Amino acid sequence: MTLLDWFVLLGTTAFIVVWGIWKTRGARTSDEYLRGGYEMRWTTIGLAVMATQASAITFLSVPGQAYEDGMRFVQFYFGLPLAMVIISAVFIPIYYRLKVLTAYEYLESRFDLKTRLLGAFLFLIQRGLASGITLYAPAIILSTLLGWPLEPTIVAMGGLVILYTVSGGAKAVAQTQKQQMVVMLGGMVVAALVILWRLPEHVSFGRAVDVAGAFGRLNVVSFDFNFQDRYNFWSGITGGLFLSLSYFGTDQSQVGRYLSGRSISESRLGLLFNGVLKIPMQFLILFVGILVFVFYQFTTPPLLFNESLRTRVQATEQAGEFAAIESKWTQAHAAKQAEVERYLTARESGDSAAEASARERLKEAARTTEAIRKDAKAVVSRALPKAETKDSDYIFITFVKNWLPSGLFGLLISVILAAAMSSIASELNALGATTTVDFYRRVIRQDAADRQVLVASKLFTVFWGVVAIAFANFASLLDNLIQAVNILGSIFYGTVLGIFLVAFFFKFVRGNAVFLAAVLSQSTVVALFLLSSIGYLWYNVIGCMLVVALSMGLQAFMPRAAR
Repeated sequence: MTLLDWFVLLGTTAFIVVWGIWKTRGARTSDEYLRGGYEMRWTTIGLAVMATQASAITFLSVPGQAYEDGMRFVQFYFGLPLAMVIISAVFIPIYYRLKVLTAYEYLESRFDLKTRLLGAFLFLIQRGLASGITLYAPAIILSTLLGWPLEPTIVAMGGLVILYTVSGGAKAVAQTQKQQMVVMLGGMVVAALVILWRLPEHVSFGRAVDVAGAFGRLNVVSFDFNFQDRYNFWSGITGGLFLSLSYFGTDQSQVGRYLSGRSISESRLGLLFNGVLKIPMQFLILFVGILVFVFYQFTTPPLLFNESLRTRVQATEQAGEFAAIESKWTQAHAAKQAEVERYLTARESGDSAAEASARERLKEAARTTEAIRKDAKAVVSRALPKAETKDSDYIFITFVKNWLPSGLFGLLISVILAAAMSSIASELNALGATTTVDFYRRVIRQDAADRQVLVASKLFTVFWGVVAIAFANFASLLDNLIQAVNILGSIFYGTVLGIFLVAFFFKFVRGNAVFLAAVLSQSTVVALFLLSSIGYLWYNVIGCMLVVALSMGLQAFMPRAAR
C-alpha cells in the first residue's frame, strides 16, 4: 500500500468512527445504550439495516461467488421485498405496542418464560458464531496485505470492534452505519468503473457481457425446481422469504435497528427502503465479480488467488511440481484467451454456426484451465496437508491489490473495513442486549438498578466479542464465507420464525406445545444438515413449517389451558 492508500484508508475510517462517537456522546441510561433513545429517522434505519447485513463478507465473498458460479446467487434475495412488507404489516406494530427491547420479550407475553429463553438462546448461538465468521473476513485482508499472522490480526481487529461497540451502544452503531453504507456503495461503483477501464480497448461493455454469457456467468434466474440446488427462483422466493422473515423479523441484530425509530411509520419506511434497494445492491456486487472474471479472461490470473499458499509451497519438496503446473497454466490461459477472441469475432460475424462452434471451443478451454487449477490444489494439499485450498474469498481482494490505482486501493479497503465495523458492531450490540434483557435482567437480577444493567450490557458485549474472536480462528476451515454465514443462519432461523408465526397467528397454541415443537424441529433441521444434501435455503421452510405443524398437533393432545 502506498502513502496515499494509507491516507484514504485511515482518513475514511477515522472520520466514520469520530463522527459516530461525537454524534452519540453521553449515553447515560441503559435505554439509550440498548435502543438509542427512539430517535432514528427512516433513512438512518434503512441504511443501518442494509449495513448490518452487508458485512465485509459481502464485499469479499460475493464477488468471488460470482466469479466462480455466476449471477445466480442473486436469487437468494428474491423473497426479501415480500418479507419487508409482511414484517412492516405484522411484526412491527406488535413490537411497538408491547414496547419490547428485544423481540424475544414478546414470546413470554404470548407463551411463557421458557419459550422466550429458547428463542433468545437460539439467536445467541447462531449470531454469536456468525459474528466470528464476520470478523474473520476483514482479518483476511489485513493479514494478506500487511503480511501479519492471521490469528494476532483477528485478535487485534476484534479488540478494536469491541472498544468501538462498547463505547457508543446502539445509537453510535446506527449513526456510523449511514456513512459506512455510503462508502460501501460508492466504493463498489468505483470498482466496477475501474475494471471496465482496465479491460483491453477493443473490449467494450457489451463485449464484456458477451464473454461472461459465453462462460455461463449470467445465469441470473433459473426456474428449474431442484431441492439440492442452492440457488434457483423457487428456493429464493420460498426459502429466501422464510430466511428474510426470520432474519429481519426475529434476529435482534436487525430488530434492534428498526425498533430505535421515532415511530412505527419511520420503522416501516426504513424496512421498505431496504427491501427496494437490497436486490439492486447485491446485483451490483455480484456484477463486479463478473467483471473481474471477464478481466481475467484477457489477463492471466494467479493460479492460486491465496498468494501465501504459493509462497509456502515453494519452500517444500513439491516446489518443482508446482512450478511445472504454473507453466502449463500460463500456456493454457493464453490458449483460452485466443479462443475468447475467436468467439467475439464469430459472434460479431452473425454466423450462428460459427458462434456455437467457438463457444464450445471456449468451454473446452475453460475446462482445461479448471483441471489445471485442481491439479495445483492437489499439489498444495500434498505439500501442506492442513492448508485450505478453497480461494474464492481471495479473488476480489487479490484483484484490488494488484490492479487498482493508488488511492482507489485504499478506498476499496475502506469499503471492506467499513462493512466489517458496521456489521460486527451491530451483532455484538444485539448479542449484548439480548443477554442483558432476556437473561440477566429477567432471570439473574430482576431487581437490578439501571446503572447495573448498563454495566452488564457492556460486559456481555465484551464477552460476545471474545466468543467471536475465538470462533473466527475456526472460520478458515469453512468453504465460502458468504455461504457459511447463510447456512449457519438457515439452520436456526426457521425454528425461531416458526415460534413467532405460531405466536402471531395461532392463538390457541400454548407455551408447552410450541416449546416442544421447537425443540423437535431444531433437532430435525440439524439432522438434515448433517445427513442430507438438501439445499440450505430449504432448512428455513422445513424448520418453520415443522414448528407450526407440530405445535398445533401437540396442542390437540394437551389441555387447552396448558402452558
